[in-house]
Amino acid sequence: MDRALRLLARSRFLSRAPASDPSPGSGPASAAVLLLRPPNVVRMASQNSFRIEYDTFGELKVPNDKYYGAQTVRSTMNFKIGGVTERMPIPVIKAFGILKRAAAEVNQDYGLDPKIANAIMKAADEVAEGKLNDHFPLVVWQTGSGTQTNMNVNEVISNRAIEMLGGELGSKKPVHPNDHVNKSQSSNDTFPTAMHIAAAIEVHEVLLPGLQKLHDALDAKSKEFAQIIKIGRTHTQDAVPLTLGQEFSGYVQQVKYATTRIKGAMPRIYELAAGGTAVGTGLNTRIGFAEKVAAKVAALTGLPFVTAPNKFEALAAHDALVELSGAMNTAACSLMKIANDIRFLGSGPRSGLGELILPENEPGSSIMPGKVNPTQCEALTMVAAQVMGNHVAITIGGSSGHFELNVFKPLMIKNVLHSARLLGDASVSFTENCVVGIQANTERINKLMNESLMLVTALNPHIGYDKAAKIAKTAHKNGSTLKATAIELGYLTAEQFDEWVKPKDMLGPK
Repeated sequence: MDRALRLLARSRFLSRAPASDPSPGSGPASAAVLLLRPPNVVRMASQNSFRIEYDTFGELKVPNDKYYGAQTVRSTMNFKIGGVTERMPIPVIKAFGILKRAAAEVNQDYGLDPKIANAIMKAADEVAEGKLNDHFPLVVWQTGSGTQTNMNVNEVISNRAIEMLGGELGSKKPVHPNDHVNKSQSSNDTFPTAMHIAAAIEVHEVLLPGLQKLHDALDAKSKEFAQIIKIGRTHTQDAVPLTLGQEFSGYVQQVKYATTRIKGAMPRIYELAAGGTAVGTGLNTRIGFAEKVAAKVAALTGLPFVTAPNKFEALAAHDALVELSGAMNTAACSLMKIANDIRFLGSGPRSGLGELILPENEPGSSIMPGKVNPTQCEALTMVAAQVMGNHVAITIGGSSGHFELNVFKPLMIKNVLHSARLLGDASVSFTENCVVGIQANTERINKLMNESLMLVTALNPHIGYDKAAKIAKTAHKNGSTLKATAIELGYLTAEQFDEWVKPKDMLGPK
């Protein structure tokens, strides 16, 4: 019995021995292990729970139900930061799928075995379609070049392609993650390329449609409220009249400009770093590779991607993302103002301004029965604050490139995508659950306008600034109306007041 146990232990030792070269003085036992199991041969674990794969540092256990390999596993061991919620954004992974497919297609043109190229393209398509999302466990907080995520993608595509071709997972045969999937590429140019692809798609599919929807709804309200005259406010104090439609037209223009600024940043986002490889020189690529990859990506996405004119800038700096974030930051400022205005104009219902009636969507208090709050305004302003914070991180990341490589890439794209998604989604939510249902409280609007002291401004051309100011101050002190005070002070008659102080005549230049 003891002899059997010793033999079993020895067999387990042989099966678990590392595949690296024997160290000096390691003796014949290690050599025997190397003869029994040469490097790069995949070993399946007991009960088929995991397999053994290798990178240049040695062997690691890889779950049998995952397509990723040793480098991905090693990253999960070295960067246990934040957990599942901090994983690399899926839009980046999908963008990598698009890029790897394009690169494989171009590499086939340059001589890559069509069988291998086609398997890579099919596997990359599955990545781009989101079918393999569960195989990308890495967090944002890793190497600043995104190398681990690039290798995660390479390993997944390699193993999926191997599976399609009837091979053994982890064998790197016949499809190697570096030699084939990553052919003519470096993490230093693929990650920024994926960043730009992901950002462009998010802007076009989420951000711009959301802002357009909000713009159109505000524009409809501006036209609906065109004839409603109300008192204006500056410094939060009473000012001269305008229409509610004019007030809303300001919001419409803000959103229009926000869209224009974002679109204005996109030409630099459409420039792709692919083909620059390690430092921008294009080492290990072929002439025309960069241009062909960009053209393939453009065809796959329907967006006007081109190769970056200067690959050194494309790797070492990410000013294009800072610029896009700056445009989104400005949009956040606009949305903060719009949401706050609507929030305060709808305050009440009895003790606030109460000029707007906002949609009642849900109970507002766990203790005050019947209370309803401007929750869509609150959500939008929180989103705006988050986008402003994201821009700070993006700004720091963008300013921290050193020599030939910026190493804040994952941080930057995480926050760019976060901002784009939040702004787009929040714009739709604010539109559908607030803006389209806003009503004007004309009774309250008329009451506040007629009681305002700043209507006295209409008297300036007739009696002068000083006398008009005297009327306003006296009326406020005595709690009387402008008309009664003006007559009492002897500055004008009742007929003159009615002729000169007409809110409808105070809405524009004469």
